[in-house]
Amino acid sequence: MESEQSSLQFELDKSQNAANQVYAHLREQILKMSLKPGAVLSRSDLSRYYGVSATPIRDATLRLAEEGLVDIFPQHGTRVSDIDLDAAKHAHFLRLSLELEIARKLSGEYPQDLPQQLQTLIARQRACLAAQDFDAFVHADLEFHHRLFVAANMEGLWVLMRSKSGNMDRLRRLHVPLNGKADAVLQEHADLVDAIANRNAYSAESVVRRHLSGTLSKLRALRERYPGVLMSEDAIVPARVAPGA
Repeated sequence: MESEQSSLQFELDKSQNAANQVYAHLREQILKMSLKPGAVLSRSDLSRYYGVSATPIRDATLRLAEEGLVDIFPQHGTRVSDIDLDAAKHAHFLRLSLELEIARKLSGEYPQDLPQQLQTLIARQRACLAAQDFDAFVHADLEFHHRLFVAANMEGLWVLMRSKSGNMDRLRRLHVPLNGKADAVLQEHADLVDAIANRNAYSAESVVRRHLSGTLSKLRALRERYPGVLMSEDAIVPARVAPGA
């Protein structure tokens, strides 16, 4: 069977590190579910497609394994991992803790142009939803939250949080198109902007709690809608990174 990655299209920037580019592109394909759980990642196919040797491919897949996005089986191959619910819950806990503090901080003091910047991103999300472009909707969603971290002078924590978010991101990407979730995201973003602009820390924190709780509260529905892609919370799985892989 031809591997799924053969359908990807990507051109390396020869002036940039090859392994970083392969990692970033594969990660994006996994997070937006273009490469689904169980998809086999053939190193030889990837090397031919990206036009690089085996070393950048190995480095990229090892980084993905460290994030729990792929499973590497020595002497057998690499596959996209099932969505790890425990890892998703840990990422949610981290994000909630950080964004509550950031909402509180910004409700006390924020850059003057922050509300307008956030409203512009909400408008972009509305346009993406109208076009049913959920990949672009998710990108705009990330930009909205990234802007909050930047405004709070906490961008380093954004980088840390994003490095842990892969399994939660995949759950969210499955959830966004369902049952009015995207409309709820837009309303919650608007409510958060209003709370920050009115310097209402209590309201801002309440919105963050509501906003970040939606996907994990729908695990049963997601498991029923997408059978076979969510890892059981008590599953025994192979090592993510194996010596000599």
